[in-house]
Amino acid sequence: MPDSQPQPARSPDGDAAAPPPGEGALVLCGARLADGRVVDVRLSGGRIEAVGTAGSLAPGPRVDLTGYVLLPAPAEPHAHLDTALTADVAGPVPHGVEDVQRRTTEAALLQLGHGATAVRTHVRVGDVAGLRALEGVLAARRSLRGLTELSAVAVPRLLTGVAGADGLAMLRDAVGMGATVIGGCPDLDPDPTGYAETVLALAAEHGCAVDLHTDGAEPARLARLAAMAGGLRPGVAIGPCGALARLPRDQAARAGQQLAAAGVTVVCLPQGDCGVAGGARGGAGAWCAPVRLLRAAGVKVAAGSGSLRDAVNPVGRGDPLEAAYLLASHGELAPEQAYEAVSCRARAVMGLPEVRVEAGFPAELLAVRGRAVAGVLSLGYSRLVVHHARVVARTSAVREYGDVQATVALDLPRQSPRGGDPS
Repeated sequence: MPDSQPQPARSPDGDAAAPPPGEGALVLCGARLADGRVVDVRLSGGRIEAVGTAGSLAPGPRVDLTGYVLLPAPAEPHAHLDTALTADVAGPVPHGVEDVQRRTTEAALLQLGHGATAVRTHVRVGDVAGLRALEGVLAARRSLRGLTELSAVAVPRLLTGVAGADGLAMLRDAVGMGATVIGGCPDLDPDPTGYAETVLALAAEHGCAVDLHTDGAEPARLARLAAMAGGLRPGVAIGPCGALARLPRDQAARAGQQLAAAGVTVVCLPQGDCGVAGGARGGAGAWCAPVRLLRAAGVKVAAGSGSLRDAVNPVGRGDPLEAAYLLASHGELAPEQAYEAVSCRARAVMGLPEVRVEAGFPAELLAVRGRAVAGVLSLGYSRLVVHHARVVARTSAVREYGDVQATVALDLPRQSPRGGDPS
């Protein structure tokens, strides 16, 4: 679990750590970048101050990243932290403020340990729970400040007709409380177009981003949404759009072109639908959006994790690298493109500044033991996470083997003899 208090400097494997905020620069030494260069990186004031050849930067507090790949930190653009970690709850899931705050905090720290230094979580508002779940998420956001950036998407059930009047009032209250994004699921409202119009109008009124759930099963509905969303700032995202993968290719491509022209970003969920849009895992809703086709049409595509051990998905790791791995392993993207979907594309759809491992960019970084991006996605267990130029999480993995009778010399880590030191 990440350290909530400043600690002495440590290496990624636990033997040195970052200085507290404001106490000088930190140098990350001997890190390999995605392009293969081995560099030192100096961090200060929340940003990358300098990048130089290994051993070239001035001494000071240092973290040895030999054997690690250093990348822009990923972000989680589609989470449901208010219901996370509830798969084994007997009976109704409790939605008290303290219950939601505890679940949200635990889930956000889990994702931070995997490398996500920013999380956008969708939160249901209205109905019986009212605004309690949002209150719990916002309390977690305050308690996590300095460790991770947490933003809340207010998700009302209905917004049109007589039944939608309460939802609209609740949505306005949610924005006033601190929800920075307006969301929802038009597909579940009796008037999907009216629902989308209401969300977009309210977002324009308050200067909020929009992030809507839709399965994307009806191209005509996507076309109407694209026509209404074009030009809205700060921007519009939709997802998971799994049904686009089941449409005839020409229809899906046409829908992609319309979304691209409107500047709408698609947030796909490679592990499967989160259930809000009406899909069910293992059935028709478990498909991932056709990422390669959408990108060819000009759509900006980010990738998220979705459900995390809840009623929709009893498992889930909350790991951006897993989402990238699935995109690469299914042949939708090359490994580097897949990592981009969970890092710079995810940050962009969340309205966060771009990160590169270059001087002047925000010090939001992830170091993973490995030699290249493909290897990191395949087997990236040991990790070090940097947020605002401070090491906020470390994970170390140790693998050992018993005696191996091999005809070739293998440099394998051995199990410790009983009562002795590791060989």
